[in-house]
Formats: sequence, structure tokens, C-alpha cells
Amino acid sequence: MITKIEGESIELRVLLVNPPRFHGIPVIREERCEITERYSVLPPYSLLQIASLLRNEGHTVQLIDANGWNLGWKELISRIKSTKYDVLIFRFTPTTFDWDTKIASISKRAHPKALTAGICWTLRTVPKEVLQDCANLDVYIMHEYETVAPALVSAISNGEDLSAVLGIAYRTSNNIKVNSPAKPLSDWDSLPLPAYDLLQSLKNYHINTPHGSPFTIMYTSKGCPYSCIYCTVRNTKLKTRSAESILNELRYLKQKFNIRIVSFFDETFTISRDRVITIAEAIKKEMLGIVWYCNTRVDLVDRDMLRIMYEGGCRGISYGIESGCQKILDNAKKGITVEQAENAIRWAKDVGIKVYCSFMFGLPGENWKTVEETIKFVKRTLPTGAQFNVAVPYPGTELYKIAVEKGWIKEGINWREMYQHEAAMRTDELSYEDLNKARKMAYRALYLNPKWWLQNIGHTLRHPEDFLLATKYVIKIIKNYIFHKMAHAH
Repeated sequence: MITKIEGESIELRVLLVNPPRFHGIPVIREERCEITERYSVLPPYSLLQIASLLRNEGHTVQLIDANGWNLGWKELISRIKSTKYDVLIFRFTPTTFDWDTKIASISKRAHPKALTAGICWTLRTVPKEVLQDCANLDVYIMHEYETVAPALVSAISNGEDLSAVLGIAYRTSNNIKVNSPAKPLSDWDSLPLPAYDLLQSLKNYHINTPHGSPFTIMYTSKGCPYSCIYCTVRNTKLKTRSAESILNELRYLKQKFNIRIVSFFDETFTISRDRVITIAEAIKKEMLGIVWYCNTRVDLVDRDMLRIMYEGGCRGISYGIESGCQKILDNAKKGITVEQAENAIRWAKDVGIKVYCSFMFGLPGENWKTVEETIKFVKRTLPTGAQFNVAVPYPGTELYKIAVEKGWIKEGINWREMYQHEAAMRTDELSYEDLNKARKMAYRALYLNPKWWLQNIGHTLRHPEDFLLATKYVIKIIKNYIFHKMAHAH
């Protein structure tokens, strides 16, 4: 039962927690990406944003980034016990649910009167199940954490009933209540900078690049207006920051931390061509010395823009392509063509940007012929790197509805076991084992391809500054393929 704080509005003590690594494997717990990732350790950007918002309302905030600081459960429990707080907020993911939600139980044992709240975007369509499966979680923040977390803490501070807080599900003495969705953030430029000062350093964080650390991720937009059937953020309101807002954060990071590398974590960073060009040209003109990476769609780039991006510090771009078969792309409502994908890869490589592509096997209509089309596409285009996943029917997606109707989902499985490296659903023509096999075939087709090796050796000779990256990438591929069977790595 939630303990209300009665009387006038008071300053609350809030503890933000990013749970430990999953059996030693780092976890990305962010809105668009809630997965295990063996080779990347990202700062908890969303928690830092919440911290700055709560501070602006007069609350005291502390942070424990167990994932980033590589703290085990023993050390984390000790820190939670020794910290005084009224509210604990943490993030969790579907496949690390039982692992992450231990935080709520630990908190209740150490501080029984403190409210526990958890954040997870992917499971927002099953809020009752989330609370039923975690008895010590008082509140589930389903989405729009920038507005919902401050509203929740404000309601507790004022002793108000939680029924008025949009975007949450919460536990009463004998029931679970699910409130209406929260309204999307209307003015992102008005948000304060994330509370980076809560981190010990940005040197703990990294992705596999030669440009080293300090490193961070940044959001320049959220939401996605596209309709891909497998996506948990499809058809959500697009919220964007201005170029000047983004540049101000980059300038702060350069001055405060001497930031060297940034990953723009949006789904579609290049959705506004003019904004991208403004950012790239400013980074070049101001000589910020920042190397950056981004994610986008293949239909949102052109050769000239990619050239300007490279000149402004872009050294890597990630395209969500999913399939090299037009029929599969159409079935998935991807809204792109195979030709657009080929052009986007070629243009980026031509200007010197490394290209990383994501593919998935198991979308509606998948069979061995369509799998072969994707593998031929990979051999033809030879991206710098690729991740090959199996389609995951996340709750609430159109793919989930299709999979349930057709009986494709493996019996007895739930969202805790929906990893991208192991099939949880089949298609009409391919079994679970077939899809797992297709994934391994695709990895072999790229990374055992002599042309791929020659291409990347040639790139390294032309760009000797990338020698360290190339070496690390080869080691990563060998280790992951031999020892981990390409699990928990993207």
C-alpha cells in the first residue's frame, strides 16, 4: 500500500537507480532500446533527465548507476540501505524483469515506507501484469517519464491521491488502478539539461569505437510517425528539440567533460534535414572535436546530407533495414524499398561513414526464399557491421496480434523470454529452429566473406585513425561468435 505524505507540499528525497548488469552483461534501459548489450555501457540518460526536473521542483535527488559503475547486488544493497529517501525510481526491461525488479523488494526491506516506482516503455500495454508480477512495486510509470515522474513526486509531496497522475498504474490496498495516458511533452527545448553531475565521470561509458571516452548518448527527438508492425514506438507523437538546444548540450558536455563521442539515440535522427545540417555545420565551425553516431531510416538520407554529416563529425550511421526482400518489407509496413536501402548504404560508405544495419528474420511471410534474398542483399551491400535478430512479438504491437491470431508464439513463453537472439515465434513456413539457423547463416555470410574483410582493410588503410576500431571489432566478432553464439550483442 502506498504511504501518502500528508500536509503541505514538502521537499522529498528521491533515489534513482539503474540496476546491475544482467549476470555481468551490460543492459541498455532507455525508452527506444531496452535490451542486454554485451559491448556497450551507456549512461542512464533518462534518469539524469528526471533528476534535473525533480531538482527544479525543489526535491533532493541521488543516483546509483549500478550498471554503469559495475556494482554487484551486495554493494548496491549496502548503498540502498545507507541512503535516506522517500521515493525510489528505477528502470527495468522485459527480459531482465525479474532481475531488475529485485530493486523494489530490496527497497521495501530497507525502507518500508518509501514508495517504489519503475519505468519501462516496452511493457506499457500490460501494466496490470507488471504490478501483479512485482508485489513490491507501488507504481509503474508507463511512458512520458519527463512529465509523469515529476507529476508523481509532486502528488506524493502534496499528499494527493494518485488517481490524477496520468501515465501511471499503481497499487491500492486491494486493487490495481491504471490511469489514462499522459500527454506527450509539448516543449522539449524548455527542459533543463540532464543532471550529468550525478555521474562520477563519463569515462565509465562507451560503445565500440576508436574515439574513446568521455562518451554519452543524447536524445534529439522521441516518438516515431511510422507504422512498422514490430515496433513498440510506432505511430507515436514525434517530439523534437531545436538545433540550438542540442548544440547547447554538446557545448556544455565539451566544456564540462571534454566529451569526445556522442551517440544520438533517436529512432530517426535525420527526420529533419535542415536540423541535421545545422548541427553538423556548427560542430565543424566551432571545432568542438566531437565524433558522433546516429540511427535513422534509409529513406531519410541523401548523398549531400551524408557528406555534410561526415564533415561535421559523423563517423557511423545505423539503418534499420530488417529485410532484403521487398515483400517482407511491405508486410512489415516498413515503408521503404530495397533500392532505397542499397542507395543509403552506398552513399554513406562513399563519404567515409561506417554503416551498421539491423535485420530481423521471422516477419510475416518469411520463408527460406526470403531469407536467402536478405542474405544476398547483405553480400551485395557489405555494411561495415550488422546485427541479425529474430522478430520479437512485443505486447501491444501489431506483430504480437498477428502472432497470437496465427498461433506463432512458442507455447509457455512470455515477455521475460523474448530475446532478439532466440526465436520466440515462428512463421507459417519456418520453425523456431529455422529462424535461429537463419540468423547464424546471415552472420556467417557477412563476417566470413572475403570481400567484407578486403573492404574493411581498405577503409582502415584510407582512415588509419580507425585502426583501433577495426582491431576491436574483429576481436568482438571472434569472441562473440565463438564464445557467446552472438547472444546479448548487437
